[in-house]
Amino acid sequence: MNNDLLQRIPDDLRDEVGSVFAKAEKADRLEIEVSLLKEQIRLMRHRTHGASADRVNDAQLALLQLEPSVSPEEMEKEAALSEAEKAATPKPEPEPPRQARVPVRAVLPASLPRRERVIVCPEADCRCAQCGGETKVIGHDTSETLAMEPIKYYVEVTKREKRACPKCEEAGVKTAPLPERIVDKGILSDRVIIDVTIKKYCDHQPLFRQMVAFKRDAQIDISRTTLCESVLRVGELAQALSRAMRADLLAGDYIQADETPVPVQSPKTKGRNHRAYLWQYSRPGGAVVFDFRMGREREGPAEFLKEFGGRLQTDGYAAYFKVGAHTLLLYACWAHARRKFIEALEANPKEARAAEIVRRIGELYAVEKQAREAGLDEKAREALRIEKSVPVLIGLRPVIEQAKAGALPKSALGRACQYTLDLWARLERYAQPGAGAVEIDNNWAENAMRPVVLGRKNWLHIGSEKAGPKIAAILSVVETCKRLGIDVREYLEDVLPKLGGWPVNRVAELTPMAWKAARARQTP
Repeated sequence: MNNDLLQRIPDDLRDEVGSVFAKAEKADRLEIEVSLLKEQIRLMRHRTHGASADRVNDAQLALLQLEPSVSPEEMEKEAALSEAEKAATPKPEPEPPRQARVPVRAVLPASLPRRERVIVCPEADCRCAQCGGETKVIGHDTSETLAMEPIKYYVEVTKREKRACPKCEEAGVKTAPLPERIVDKGILSDRVIIDVTIKKYCDHQPLFRQMVAFKRDAQIDISRTTLCESVLRVGELAQALSRAMRADLLAGDYIQADETPVPVQSPKTKGRNHRAYLWQYSRPGGAVVFDFRMGREREGPAEFLKEFGGRLQTDGYAAYFKVGAHTLLLYACWAHARRKFIEALEANPKEARAAEIVRRIGELYAVEKQAREAGLDEKAREALRIEKSVPVLIGLRPVIEQAKAGALPKSALGRACQYTLDLWARLERYAQPGAGAVEIDNNWAENAMRPVVLGRKNWLHIGSEKAGPKIAAILSVVETCKRLGIDVREYLEDVLPKLGGWPVNRVAELTPMAWKAARARQTP
């Protein structure tokens, strides 16, 4: 209560009036706290039980919270009880209805070998029902199904030829040289080692499961230690490729960056895993390089990007600020900003201001979709953005500022507005002249992170701090191959065995980018 107003009240009433106003102020604070707690509870329910399409309402969430085994039919019935509430919820303009998907039988690749299986008619059908004569085969009703044979392991016996001159014993014996291998004198062949590596880092199968599969499918006892040492050897070789890809990435002028935690067994944290990080740096349509760090401090990107002076696109994490050369220019990610307003809608589906902001951000993405579908180059995309995206950006900022002024600072909407306005200069930079090569968001980098997230749910942790850089190198090679459309197995089988004896100053000739370019030149 205002002190001047309090002084005008008679002395005998002043304490009583002050107490009333104090209670009112306390009630207001409690109401605000309750509102914020309700937002947090709704967001927690949505993240735990909600669908990814952001359309689960309060009735559905409450039902899911009380009965985890609820059926989809029960969810739909419960959702129908709140049609009036859903009708009052502001929504973006509806998209045209999608046509029902008609199941189409997949066409099996012509490159697969065909094995015919002829099914003959029963003996009763081989005679004519009228004359009793033998019927003739006039054709076949043909269909194709995908079949397989279980994996067959075999022992490869290597016999190296030994030669000597029968007339000149002093000339000695000559033995054929051993071919280059990933693990010299190892019990596993290169193909088996590569298969184990692919299963772990492409299919997310832990080494323990693979060890069990060897025993189950082929009655072969291979220890997990042998598998682990073989994969780490692949990581040692891949580190040379990763360093060459890093040099190529830093030589360019545009990098996207992101990071994700990964548990590591370490003596630094007894009784639990240490929280380390994989920092990922990549170029859309180009190399992906992972950098392993034991922490999330600025030291990681500062060291990796210390000589980079181009354009860096990231989320709003402060560790990326003030890194690189003095010419480095930061760009932000509209997907992260949009996600904040989606969370505000999840917390309060009736929040018209958040819905309007999401709709306007959708207009920015519509421009990107138009450019992508038209196959525009960098210059043409830049011109389209200046024509269509810039006016949307000009109109969007006042809407966000107005929403921020009317929202509680700690509410989901208030935080979304503050996040976006703090990064506004970096968010709008993608639509400025000279930025045609820059994406609207950081989704290329985030997509390259998804296999890591899936992997750590399966293999749980990295075995040691020393193994971290080797695992990062394997992931760099695998994700780069996937991004470039390279068959990972074919690439690794060709490159890994020769890497051990390859000149260090020529490793760049074996990176996935160089390998793909060399293959393209060889193709007539």
